Amino acid sequence: MEKTKRIEILRHSLAHVLAAAVYEMFPDAKFGVGPAVENGFYYDFDLPRTLIPEDLDILEEKMFRIIKANHKFEKANLSFSEALKDFKKAKQPYKLELIKDIKRENSKLATVAVFRTGNFVDLCLGPHLESTGEINLRSFKLTKISGAYWKGDEKNKMLQRIYGVAFTTEKELKNYLAMLAEAEKRDHKKIGRDLGLFSFHAESPGSAFWHPKGMTIWNELEQFGKRLRKKYGFQEIQTPLIAKNILWKQSGHWDHYKDSMFSIKSESETYCLKPMDCPFNILMYKERTKSYRDLPIRFSEIGRIMRNEKSGELNGLLRVRYLTQDDSHIFCLPQQVEKEIAGLLRMVKEYYPAFGIEPQFFLSTRPDDYMGKKSEWDLAEKNLSNALKKERVRFGIKEKDGAFYGPKIDIEIKDALGRNWQLATIQLDFQMPQRFGLEYTDEKGKPAIPVMIHAAVFGSFERFIGILTEHYAGAFPFWIAPIQVEVIPVSDKFQKYGTEINSLLSEKNIRSVIHESSESLGKRIRNAQYEKINYMLIVGEKEMKTKTVAVRDREKGDIGAMKIERFLEKARKQIQEKK
Repeated sequence: MEKTKRIEILRHSLAHVLAAAVYEMFPDAKFGVGPAVENGFYYDFDLPRTLIPEDLDILEEKMFRIIKANHKFEKANLSFSEALKDFKKAKQPYKLELIKDIKRENSKLATVAVFRTGNFVDLCLGPHLESTGEINLRSFKLTKISGAYWKGDEKNKMLQRIYGVAFTTEKELKNYLAMLAEAEKRDHKKIGRDLGLFSFHAESPGSAFWHPKGMTIWNELEQFGKRLRKKYGFQEIQTPLIAKNILWKQSGHWDHYKDSMFSIKSESETYCLKPMDCPFNILMYKERTKSYRDLPIRFSEIGRIMRNEKSGELNGLLRVRYLTQDDSHIFCLPQQVEKEIAGLLRMVKEYYPAFGIEPQFFLSTRPDDYMGKKSEWDLAEKNLSNALKKERVRFGIKEKDGAFYGPKIDIEIKDALGRNWQLATIQLDFQMPQRFGLEYTDEKGKPAIPVMIHAAVFGSFERFIGILTEHYAGAFPFWIAPIQVEVIPVSDKFQKYGTEINSLLSEKNIRSVIHESSESLGKRIRNAQYEKINYMLIVGEKEMKTKTVAVRDREKGDIGAMKIERFLEKARKQIQEKK
């Protein structure tokens, strides 16, 4: 059996063992579902009391006993009437609902599968291990308790979800738990609060409040992106935040995306806060008649958009309702598509080295819920594939993961902990130009339909900054750091000299601070280290006499005295090279 399949079966079997342990602890428990997931498993329960963290240790001990007892995973096929009778007798309303769902969705099925593990019987297709004795006692751990709506619907009852992680060996488990501990230290929400970058407030869920230091990072990223887009021939625009829903019906978002949109009633009209920028860019394209000589047209926009994400899915900067995209849309001739995609790929390959990150590329193909003709999709996927190959970009395939209006290239990165994040997208769109009746006059003077390309390189600023915060653990590279230098006088006698140095740094656009403080030199250095400031310039009597500064690097420690001019050159080079 292949390793990936084996680990999925192990994790699913552990979900059943967990459920058996919960049944032993709470005989009146009502059981939801318990699938295997990435790195582990979970199970949802309706319990007579709220679980506390200490319950996880108790349940783990019960799981150990069940595993040592070497219970078989015994499968039986029951008729629907037998299954309904058994689970009704067991007072399991969620299982009864699932049985009815299975019957409704698969009317030709005659039976449903159940599995017995010791005294616990569960509705399940399997597969499972042969017995609980195959499970390594030291290869799994219960990690947390959370709430989860039944069937993921907030209109349903909130159940209690127990999560666990599981691997084939104890070493793999230890490595993963160490990574989780490191991830907790790198949590962007905590770092953002500690460093004064951004905050979140219950009065405005899913929206970040950006503090001055956080805006410094934001502005550096924005200017970097704008310069690069200008280099590649983009023109910057800005569009409104709201439009009548007739626009979204025409774009297809109303049919495919309505549940994720904020709607407002005004003067008998329904308005929507924009979840995407593309329909607005299309309206701008339509303002004037275009010739084939006018194409390609490349619009870029710092687009503020709103998406009605479910409250339970919000997660700091990584999943928000109010987000900002470095968005762009290209309108081009069919024969220009591959060249434009290639240019976007080159731009992506210029962005990420500035952050010490290597991008990975994936071609996402036609989903089941798509607009347009299959032949158009086939051509679009071929265009993207050809561009990737011509640019010598290695790429994987994400089957059925395209947008509803076109296939796309997804760009992922791997952070310092080895976690994958999806950021940039390049989407090819043959559908919206048709829906909006976009035209240009071709070489023969006849009307033709342009191709539209959607592209975002950071993805969203919020998500990108959240990922960078965790990737660097708050220790940002010099060129985007909120405070790059702190000048630290040894005592009050050297405050004036320190102020002169600080003023010179500011004149050269170096973000520096100097504090008047009665605290010891050691404590001020520790504070600067805690705030993750890149350089500390320490000045005392020797430095004042020789017109130098004693330089302390955040990572390397003391690196010696140097003339301020030499330090400024060092700083200028780091900003220019973005290292």
